[in-house]
Amino acid sequence: MTGTAPLAGGTPAPFTADDYRVRMERAARSAADAGLAGLVVAPGPDMVWLTGYTPPADTERLTALVLVPGQQPVLVVPTLEAPDARKAAGAPGMSLRDWTDGVDPYAVAAGLVGGDGRFGISDNAWAMHLLGLQKVLPEACFASLTDALPMLRAVKDAAELELLAAAGAAADQAFEEIRKVPFAGRRESDIGRDLADLLLRFGHSQVDFTVVGSGPNGADPHHEVGDRVIQRGDMVVLDFGGLKDGYGSDTTRTVHVGEPTDEERRVHDIVRAAQEAGFRAVRPGVACQEVDRAARAVIDDAGYGEYFIHRTGHGIGVTTHEPPYMIEGEEQLLVPGMCFSVEPGIYLPGRFGVRIEDIVTVAEDGGRRLNNTTREMVIVD
Repeated sequence: MTGTAPLAGGTPAPFTADDYRVRMERAARSAADAGLAGLVVAPGPDMVWLTGYTPPADTERLTALVLVPGQQPVLVVPTLEAPDARKAAGAPGMSLRDWTDGVDPYAVAAGLVGGDGRFGISDNAWAMHLLGLQKVLPEACFASLTDALPMLRAVKDAAELELLAAAGAAADQAFEEIRKVPFAGRRESDIGRDLADLLLRFGHSQVDFTVVGSGPNGADPHHEVGDRVIQRGDMVVLDFGGLKDGYGSDTTRTVHVGEPTDEERRVHDIVRAAQEAGFRAVRPGVACQEVDRAARAVIDDAGYGEYFIHRTGHGIGVTTHEPPYMIEGEEQLLVPGMCFSVEPGIYLPGRFGVRIEDIVTVAEDGGRRLNNTTREMVIVD
């Protein structure tokens, strides 16, 4: 890969036409290996990752990348949007088939796809487009890419890993700053705004979420933010992330306003030990479910198993949630280059919650953390 070598000042170089060509070739090979006749890629993260092209948001006109093994990739695009499509970094590796208003775009796509077979289609494809394709291709069947090719974007190359590491480091900087601000007497929404501003200050272009769960709200894993006033004695779950240079960050730390009780410290220590156990389970050839099992065993053994109510982790890349998933029953083996969260938690309804999360990548000799702030309990004012 030739993209993302840092430029002067630390700005990553953009991915090149060769980068996108390799991705499209790899996707077509993966489709063939999975027994698929081809792929229909809708606007969204898959299209951006494969081509570098981002169509206008919320357009009802069909835009689709058609990948058929052994054939050149083709981007079906409305004529009025073709000039922008031709400027995409990945354009040299594909041909464009434009269509004008009044022409049936599904017939255009059908001529490229063929008459029958099983095809993968992006999860976020609009229902009207899938139904339009099914109407003109009655012998074909379609499967979501998450089901048909769940590992399409899962294994990152060196350039992608650098971008994910930079996003993680930026999120770490945001945490180091947020721990310095006053918490007591302020609303969760105030802290959430501070976190969002810090992510943007440290280079994020997009903030996807800022979870600030204080006191009993921390027992709701996806509480986000509310108007509750944070009080001394509160445990506060901080989970935040977004996109920096097109790649995601996602980290969680649980802080305490003033000195914690013995029970609060004990629960935090259990979660920290579980997170460490999940991290230490990461190595090539291990099934994803083993990471979940390692973290969950620590919490189960401590007597809090019923209060760990979600999977241990999710993949991350050009989106902040994607395959692979660290969950019981997921037998996908870990491969160097995969990136995912390790984020066990304990949630005591009506009282408080604790979660600790790092993004981890699989290296040849084990796991490597992309978040490196302290996992000890942090006391805030």
